[in-house]
Amino acid sequence: MSAILTQHPRSTCVSTRERLDADDLLLVQRVGGRDEDAFRGLFARYAPTAKSLALRVVRQPQLAEEIVQEAFLAVWRNPEGFDPERGSVKAWLMGMVHHRAVDAVRREEANRRRAEDLAPGVREEVSDHADDVVAQVGRPEEQRLVRAALAGLPAEQRDVLEMMYFDGLSQTQVAEKTGLPLGTVKSRTLLGMRRMRVTLGGLER
Repeated sequence: MSAILTQHPRSTCVSTRERLDADDLLLVQRVGGRDEDAFRGLFARYAPTAKSLALRVVRQPQLAEEIVQEAFLAVWRNPEGFDPERGSVKAWLMGMVHHRAVDAVRREEANRRRAEDLAPGVREEVSDHADDVVAQVGRPEEQRLVRAALAGLPAEQRDVLEMMYFDGLSQTQVAEKTGLPLGTVKSRTLLGMRRMRVTLGGLER
């Protein structure tokens, strides 16, 4: 009798896990049929765990949220990517999140290294004030050109410069608003301004 009682909790645990796996598989199959309720159910079930995983890797709340959203968007676009022979739905989702988080860290590190490699003269042109971004662009025509130049930037650089230019935020304020490290904000500003300077070179004449 004691042996039976000892084994009972384990068998219950296995049974619960199997039911959960079956439920997850059904949700993914329904997502394949473009069932939005199933997608929302899958998101509600695993998004908190996914965000915790991403946050442990990138250590930036906003970036972690973006990674989770990208991973679940990939599920919506290609639910057929799940292979039950390779593991559970949860493992599949967490694998996608972890892969994207590691890629994000590598991109941030590459951006930081590129910013550090910039010539000292370029670094000095960017301070902790939004005025440095907009000093040359006061007229409506110039503002139009700035918007066009911003549109050509990578999203992470564009977002930072838009907050500085259009919202008048300093780099410190941008860091506080987005949850990004100040060093990341500065590197994105440097890289973005370097690219914009090519487009806006005519304004200096």
